[in-house]
Amino acid sequence: MTQQTDSLAPEQRSITVEPMTTAADARAFKDLNLEWITELFAVEAADLVTLDHPRRIVDEGGRVLIARAGVEAAGCVALVAEGHGVFELSKMAVSPRFQGRGIGRVLLRAAIEQARALGATSLILASNSKLAPAVHLYESIGFVHVPPSELPPTPYDRADVFMRYDL
Repeated sequence: MTQQTDSLAPEQRSITVEPMTTAADARAFKDLNLEWITELFAVEAADLVTLDHPRRIVDEGGRVLIARAGVEAAGCVALVAEGHGVFELSKMAVSPRFQGRGIGRVLLRAAIEQARALGATSLILASNSKLAPAVHLYESIGFVHVPPSELPPTPYDRADVFMRYDL
């Protein structure tokens, strides 16, 4: 699943998005996420469960996607199967060196496409208001804010933004 289309801006055309397949991809997933988490928040136990064992996401019916600029991992996102057609959009990250190039939008579109292929009926997410560019990106794609009571409980103390996207 390579995301390369003419509808993308020139700087986005060289970005590929593919499922995590190697130990290096799993390491990139962890490193990309620890970069933003440690800069803005404290690493929580739930972060390490996911970041130390991303293969579990895949084994349980989800996907971990890696965005590459050339051969370098520039970003990532996970689709965590919650059951009954619901997937959590989780651990989306773009390296600061690649931010501002639309990679987050490419990743998000690829995640939505993958979720549809997996039979998802909706995507959910928990984020933080400090991540305003990410929240704005989700809104621009069509995610809507919902009360936390409409989503499964989140293990993250930092979560204060809750959203859903119906497919």
